[in-house]
Amino acid sequence: MSAPNIETIVSLSKRRGFVFPASEIYGGLGSSWDYGPLGVELANNIKRSWWRWLVHERDDIEGLDSSIIQNRLVWKYSGHEQTFSDPLVDCRVCKGRFRNDKLEDVQCPKHPSVHPGEDAECDLTEPREFNLMFRTTIGPVSSEEDESALAYLRPETAQGIFINFANVLNTSRRKLPFGIAQIGKAFRNEVTPGNFIFRTREFEQMEMEYFCRPEDAPRIMQEFVDGFLEWFQSLGISPENLKLYEQSEEELAHYAARTVDILYRYFPERGDEEKQFDELMGIANRQDFDLKAHSKKPEDSEGKRINTDSTEDLSYFDPQTNERFYPYVIEPAAGVNRTLLAVLMDAYTEKTNEKGETRVILKLKPELAPIKVAVLPLAKNKPEIVAMAKQIKKDLLPYMRTVYDDTGGIGKLYARQDEIGTPFCVTVDHESLEDGAVTVRHRDTWEQDRVSVSELKNFLQKALEKA
Repeated sequence: MSAPNIETIVSLSKRRGFVFPASEIYGGLGSSWDYGPLGVELANNIKRSWWRWLVHERDDIEGLDSSIIQNRLVWKYSGHEQTFSDPLVDCRVCKGRFRNDKLEDVQCPKHPSVHPGEDAECDLTEPREFNLMFRTTIGPVSSEEDESALAYLRPETAQGIFINFANVLNTSRRKLPFGIAQIGKAFRNEVTPGNFIFRTREFEQMEMEYFCRPEDAPRIMQEFVDGFLEWFQSLGISPENLKLYEQSEEELAHYAARTVDILYRYFPERGDEEKQFDELMGIANRQDFDLKAHSKKPEDSEGKRINTDSTEDLSYFDPQTNERFYPYVIEPAAGVNRTLLAVLMDAYTEKTNEKGETRVILKLKPELAPIKVAVLPLAKNKPEIVAMAKQIKKDLLPYMRTVYDDTGGIGKLYARQDEIGTPFCVTVDHESLEDGAVTVRHRDTWEQDRVSVSELKNFLQKALEKA
């Protein structure tokens, strides 16, 4: 089972501290969100899993953390200043503003039963291109009119990798093929953000650029498509809720030879199955466009330098073949927000207890669970039980994320931990004072084991590894 819709996750996230509306006490800020205590832990665990799988468990990928604000020329030569835009239309009647290519995904503000432009009263302007980059200025006396002070918040993390290609190559002494990975914030002034954290103006990317010989690019790209599909499943996402989408020639970016999107079923409530899925991740063969664009060497048909500002030749010299060329790039890129949303939706489960009550269980993989173990005293008014429970929490903390909770009856405590995805609860009761053992409750099955305190750490570590 998974969540019936995104709204279910919105409610859970606010109630339990995964995601909060940003600037809420001042009325909020459109499509901006803050990760709460549990959300930040889940996001960090997802990023940690991605980094470990891609960087630490391979021997051909290095890490990087580039600047968010970069020289304006980066975005000039990458093409973002001229082409990073969406087609925008305005309605002269309702004053709404919409993406012209996404009208079917939104409702008319005045007539919610139809899409913008479908009602006789609608009066849409001709489409115009709207650049998605956030502009800023640098310096104490900078202004919008001073082009030398103009800069942008990065709309993607990829360009920081491309402009550091030579630095990483020279310092790591890598040879093709190899990759450079990065996790970081990006900013896009989206025309129509929405659907909770699915589409926001500020988001975090998990991105990698893999540099290779042109003839190896098709094979390597397919390997990453297959590999990332498996990685998402390793996060607990059901294969039934994932599928691949091959972009058509008309959909491809101008630099791409091939792009495959991994889609997730974010909208199961929609009747049309095709519309239930949307992009979770994109994997593209960017060919040699990016390194050429930022390199000082390439020339046009008239022999003039294409990039007159770069100081670096970003071509690669192969000592084995004695040739110099621009590597092809395979780019897998996923958003932390969208991955987190998919994980939450897929983990959402409802279960009926012996009293006929429906309980929510987040069946998160233990690796991702914000809290691994909750220690609960059966009687918080019994000092000996409380002291024992707090000591157990203290002993477990160095080995796994553990919390102590005595803010309700044991039934409510169990329900709360189930709802936030905690794999195990440890209950200290009156018998614990006599036999030195505690009750370990399993989140997914509600089964219980009696475990000696002296064996508790090893028991939980093995159980977490198995789950």
